[in-house]
Amino acid sequence: MDIVNFVSRYRRALNNRIEDISVSVTSGGVPNMESYRASVGEIQGLTYALDELQTLLKKANYDEDSDST
Repeated sequence: MDIVNFVSRYRRALNNRIEDISVSVTSGGVPNMESYRASVGEIQGLTYALDELQTLLKKANYDEDSDST
């Protein structure tokens, strides 16, 4: 697997996880405030990871944002 494939799959996995958590939170799948905070915190962490990946790719001239989902 080349780096472009790896990055594409990694982005997709992170975005899918963000989407899954968002659906759970917005559909009432969070039983209490503690779980809600944990879910929101995970979304923030995943978003940060995506942003950092994008920044590093731009610095390395691997920016292929055509697959951003």
